Amino acid sequence: MTGDDLRLVGAALAGILLAVLMIVRGRLHPFIGLLCGAFTVGLLAGLPLPDIAKAVQKGVGDIIGGTGFVVALGLSLGAMLHLSGAAASLARGALSLTGVRAAPWATLGIAIVIGLPLFFETGLVLLLPIVVAAAEAMGGTDDAARDAAKLRLIMPALAGLGVVHALVPPHPGPLLAVEALGANLGLTMLYGIIIAIPTAILAGPVLAKVTTRGVRLAPPVLGDHALGIATPPRALALLIVLLPVLLIATGELAQMAPGLRGSAPLVAASNPVVALLVTNLLALPVLFGRRLRESAIQDAVWHETMGAAGAILLAIGAGGALKQVLVSAGLSDLLARVVLMYAISPLLLGWLVAVGIRLAAGSATVATITAVGVMPGVVASSGVSPELVVLAIGAGSVFFSHVNDPGFWLVKSYVGTSTADTFRTWSLLETAISVVGLAMVLVLSHVI
Repeated sequence: MTGDDLRLVGAALAGILLAVLMIVRGRLHPFIGLLCGAFTVGLLAGLPLPDIAKAVQKGVGDIIGGTGFVVALGLSLGAMLHLSGAAASLARGALSLTGVRAAPWATLGIAIVIGLPLFFETGLVLLLPIVVAAAEAMGGTDDAARDAAKLRLIMPALAGLGVVHALVPPHPGPLLAVEALGANLGLTMLYGIIIAIPTAILAGPVLAKVTTRGVRLAPPVLGDHALGIATPPRALALLIVLLPVLLIATGELAQMAPGLRGSAPLVAASNPVVALLVTNLLALPVLFGRRLRESAIQDAVWHETMGAAGAILLAIGAGGALKQVLVSAGLSDLLARVVLMYAISPLLLGWLVAVGIRLAAGSATVATITAVGVMPGVVASSGVSPELVVLAIGAGSVFFSHVNDPGFWLVKSYVGTSTADTFRTWSLLETAISVVGLAMVLVLSHVI
């Protein structure tokens, strides 16, 4: 590596470190910290200030324009499922069909299905009150038995939400990586599901038998702000949850049929924005019936949506700015040269870059944005499957959640664990998803 290369690496590390310190120590919003980190990287790398500003604007615009609609539509769909009681109804229905032995596997499946169109935080808020209530009913007479029963259901639910957050489009993180690396959406969904199921099993029900022993729970912070309306039929609720995935998968599969390739409706159906918009439009009458025109219903749905969307869009937009400055400074080309020079697996490299950003910045979405931004050159020069790089980065983006991750504190509050036990349970669960997910990606790379 030349002196300029070392300067670039130092600039990248300094900018990321500054962002972390501003977010963790300064308690500033990631939007401000990441923007400051982006300008720091550019200045230390020797870029002119006007070029840095243009890179920042491009990075924010690319992310908001490409993924912002998906984020907003996903959040609005999550709000509808929450406020109508549809998600709670699905969870209760599935748990009522299982006994005590099968309940952890039921919660795992529920979390994977319900988590597909939702952000992790939304899925957690939707599922946890239901899971805790079911665990209370199955728990023993003493506190230790009740805590053990709760954790046997809570940890698989967290694992199910975690794997789709990292590995399965149309969740916004993996979807963003698909767009950035030019991967095939249908194949990424297929590979992601193949990897996600065994990963969730190992990180959830299996790992929980070890990590939850002796863990005691404080009263969790739970809340249910659903409106007082009739719960929609479970079959229709399940259709709404699965519809975006079905539309995208149908459009992708149809493109493989010679007679259907190029069909405008099918091409449109495979677009995540179109799929989510259609689902939102159908969800309103299906979930709320004639009450959808009531101002209280509309205000509740869009207030819950926009409150979450503002913070998320600002954070991922600033993450896009940092990514673009790193690319403009030449980090992507540097990583491509390193892969060719030292024969490093592009899959392992993508995972390591995402792990580094995740540990530094805390946000899985920011880790994904930054990692995919510097990997296109590596993918192009190595010929590796971009779909597998997407999944390797997704696995790396959830490595070891700790104190700079808002999700860490959310899980702690909602589950009721101490800080030490949150490390022992949640942080190890996320690490297991990351490591097992990478291992499954590497195995799959030798099979396909």
